Amino acid sequence: LTLQGHTKSVKSVTFSPNGKGLATGSADHTSKIWGFASGKELLTLQGHTELVSSVAFSLDGKHLATGSWDNTAKIWDLATGKELLMLQGHTESVSSVAFSPDGKLLATGASDSTGRVWNLTTGKDLLMLQGHTESVSSIAFSPDGKLLATGSRDKTTKIWDLAAGKDILMLQGHTESVNSIAFSPDGKRLATGASDNTVKIWDLATGKDVLTLQGHTDDISSVVFSPDGKRLATGAFDNTAKIWDLAPGEG
Repeated sequence: LTLQGHTKSVKSVTFSPNGKGLATGSADHTSKIWGFASGKELLTLQGHTELVSSVAFSLDGKHLATGSWDNTAKIWDLATGKELLMLQGHTESVSSVAFSPDGKLLATGASDSTGRVWNLTTGKDLLMLQGHTESVSSIAFSPDGKLLATGSRDKTTKIWDLAAGKDILMLQGHTESVNSIAFSPDGKRLATGASDNTVKIWDLATGKDVLTLQGHTDDISSVVFSPDGKRLATGAFDNTAKIWDLAPGEG
């Protein structure tokens, strides 16, 4: 299936929770919603004034969050295609967006070296996460919504306790920028992909990396666990995607 409609490069893509739709964010300043079965464009979301760098569906599939180089994030109603909220506060481009599991919060990571957590009822930021020394390139909620992880160009990943509003763990080991992070479905592990061409799996109870995945020959751009947590998919600038069996490394 080839989805054609954007007029410039596609920077972000994600499946809807039910697997029937797809969202894309583009350098043409728009996001699009596509029907996966038909391959047809269902909706074009216009409002950003710069490249759309990140897209994320809410878990109920009713809303889409978009992050942009215009320093804002937006929440869209997918039933109407209308913009519900514009979240302003970052001073540089927003590189990553993530809904909390209950859909009440949005986390954003930006080139201003901070992460923010937003109340989607009020549109106000509840928390600013400060501690990284370079851009926050990736952000993710834990499955229970109690923790937040941020990956940065400063080569580190931080784990934040949202109730306390502070970082409780710093994961160090990569020698280049951390580009993508993902919690395992049980919330006990974190995967990090970096520009040192490696992926690391971390035990969050100890803060130690229990597995290093080597095989890509260029920057890792994306990591995601399978729903059962036994495999990891990785994408890289070497034009390949790989599927890894994690079981041997856990034994």
